[in-house]
Amino acid sequence: MNWKFWKKESTEEQKEDQPKSKVREWWDAILFAVVAATLIRWLIMEAYTIPTPSMENSLLVGDFLFVSKFHYGTRTTTTPLQVPLTHQKIWFTNIPSYLEWIKLPQYRLPGISHVKRNDVVVFNVPPRGLNEGIDYPVDLKTNYIKRCVAVPGDTLVIKDKQVYTNGDALENHPQMQYSYLVTSDGPINERNLTKLELGPEDYSVYGRQEDGKFVYLMWLTAEKVAEIKKLPYIKSIEEENKNEDDGLIPYSSYYDWSGGTGKKYSSWSADNFGPLWIPKKGATISINDSTLAYYGTTIKLYDHNKDVKIEGDKLIIDGKEVTAYTFKQNYYFMMGDNRHNSLDSRFWGFVPEDHIVGKAFFIWLSIDKNASFIHKIRWSRFFNLIR
Repeated sequence: MNWKFWKKESTEEQKEDQPKSKVREWWDAILFAVVAATLIRWLIMEAYTIPTPSMENSLLVGDFLFVSKFHYGTRTTTTPLQVPLTHQKIWFTNIPSYLEWIKLPQYRLPGISHVKRNDVVVFNVPPRGLNEGIDYPVDLKTNYIKRCVAVPGDTLVIKDKQVYTNGDALENHPQMQYSYLVTSDGPINERNLTKLELGPEDYSVYGRQEDGKFVYLMWLTAEKVAEIKKLPYIKSIEEENKNEDDGLIPYSSYYDWSGGTGKKYSSWSADNFGPLWIPKKGATISINDSTLAYYGTTIKLYDHNKDVKIEGDKLIIDGKEVTAYTFKQNYYFMMGDNRHNSLDSRFWGFVPEDHIVGKAFFIWLSIDKNASFIHKIRWSRFFNLIR
């Protein structure tokens, strides 16, 4: 028997006793999932996919990987007004996913490690030309993945394709690739290419020679070269030497501080490069036409200076000529493992520390878009740690 029949329940108590509607339950669940996913993506790990062959054969087109944010420390966002779980644009549209009404300074939370040589790193690629010509906020620039070959304060040299830092040879990844000219009796059929595990991103056809033989340009590992040499229909295989200097720093159009004279500061090539010192926070360099050729763009665009002008061999900051400059942050030099098919630091320069996203951690899925339906999934790559 209810002895409190004379006491009416408050409106709030009545509402609490009422069960939630299905719509409210779904809304609460979706809201919780979005908040949780956003926090995990920002603080701990984020999923990425490999769209280009620049890291083959260590990472393949179609690999899905998790990138650790906590290794190097999570960055705070500069644009808090952004659609959750988006990058530059709202899904399936060209509408920007962020507003710059509020812009915050960027900070990095403490990490458990720092970027080391041979780490595979995801970063925001610096040049505007590689970001659709748009001045995106730093944390919304296009994501690239490469291997770090030199850290702040290192002196980098590439000699006959071998990378050296501070005079020591850098360990080469066993799946690293170079380009080769492969001559065969005739066209190599699709079945044989599949058997060799060569997809469309691994070769291009140069065409038929006058003697009827076919020439291919292939990007191959040393192991694959040895395998192909044994095939009876292969007549020759020659490693391609990248001795041209077109587009390399410090004298590409992006790094052209020669005043249109076309003056070159070296005879570097993709296979023979440097020596080049990598800027380090707190280090000071003297300013002249040579140092401006190497570091002028970095100082002007990425080292957090507001008013920078480069006039010939002079550096002017805030209206005053500077004869010595001290770097405000660390920089890194990144290269793809597919050394002859990678648009990397050799062509566009250093990666600033505030552009570092995280460390590539492990592969959780791998799909070969060129394979038949039953062979589409590369099961052997599941949960492989990235080295």
